[in-house]
Amino acid sequence: MTAVPMVRAEGVHKSFGPLEVLKGITLEVAAGEVMCLLGPSGSGKSTFLRCINHLEKINAGRLWVDGELVGYRESGDKIYELRDSEVARKRTEIGVVFQRFNLFSHMTALENVIEAPVRVKKVPRAQAVKEAHELLARVGLPEKAAAYPAQLSGGQQQRVAIARALAMRPKLMLFDEPTSALDPELVGDVLDAMRDLARQGMTMVVVTHEIGFAREVGDTLVFMDEGVVVETGHPRAVLANPRHDRTIAFLSKVL
Repeated sequence: MTAVPMVRAEGVHKSFGPLEVLKGITLEVAAGEVMCLLGPSGSGKSTFLRCINHLEKINAGRLWVDGELVGYRESGDKIYELRDSEVARKRTEIGVVFQRFNLFSHMTALENVIEAPVRVKKVPRAQAVKEAHELLARVGLPEKAAAYPAQLSGGQQQRVAIARALAMRPKLMLFDEPTSALDPELVGDVLDAMRDLARQGMTMVVVTHEIGFAREVGDTLVFMDEGVVVETGHPRAVLANPRHDRTIAFLSKVL
């Protein structure tokens, strides 16, 4: 029996009014795989990421996470939209880290990390606190539990955001350009935390411009442009020998 892909997209389309942003995305992400999405701004990478956890509803095609349709259920040959409560419950299984950290400014790092497990998953507070300390240590911030976001650098805030996402014990992590808002010297620590996650077998879909990270950590590199998948393959192969003119043109600007 073949393993079920963690993410499977078939002919996914997404439009905002007359603007078609995704024009039939088809791809698979295996469990434990790190897929890096590369491409120019406006190519649909972030929109696709948002469709994976139903922050955006797709207009056509099908999208599955761990074998279950995203946002819908199938009955016979019809599909029905899930209730908001069901969508929210499934969304707790997917961790998302955005460009902006979105931490609660009035809460300490520890309080930010325990908020969702305690409120949403009803984890006992003492257990959530213990796990939060472990997660903050895992992202290299064991001494920052009592610090407020304003007392942390951008890179530290982003690592707290990663710990917060991991606190929900997700089966899949989505990263939307997690280092793009950071000063260059702060990028390395965030990428180190992501490398550690990859080593531990977390399935990850990463929208990034960090070519070195994609080359070193990614299992698959997908180059998107104008809402379509232009080229896909092993990162080192695609980066060293891109086959498509659009990929060659893009890489010539960023490498």
